[in-house]
Amino acid sequence: MADEITFDDFLAVDIRVGTVTRAEPFPEARKPATKLWVDFGGEIGTRKSSAQITAHYTPETLIGKQVLAVVNFPPRQIGPVRSEILVLGLHDDADGVVLLSPDHPVPNGARLG
Repeated sequence: MADEITFDDFLAVDIRVGTVTRAEPFPEARKPATKLWVDFGGEIGTRKSSAQITAHYTPETLIGKQVLAVVNFPPRQIGPVRSEILVLGLHDDADGVVLLSPDHPVPNGARLG
């Protein structure tokens, strides 16, 4: 278990929902990955990321999927891709990643709360 944090620490992490509008293979990555473009709506816009989610998802199955992501981490360079968000997922027993997403559609940009 991680160290205990305060509620204010939690509030500092800006987790929003967005819709995948574009997804492409990322063959240059050291581990199998997919490049994602996620639309968070007007205030945030579209942000790009790289995600190691190839065990359960193909680029075609990701288009239109709503996902949760941290939108206020500083950008990170991952090979030739500048990752602007951290898409959230859970590791399964097969060492794949299952994306976190709402079970009903919600407006892009809605904040986890």
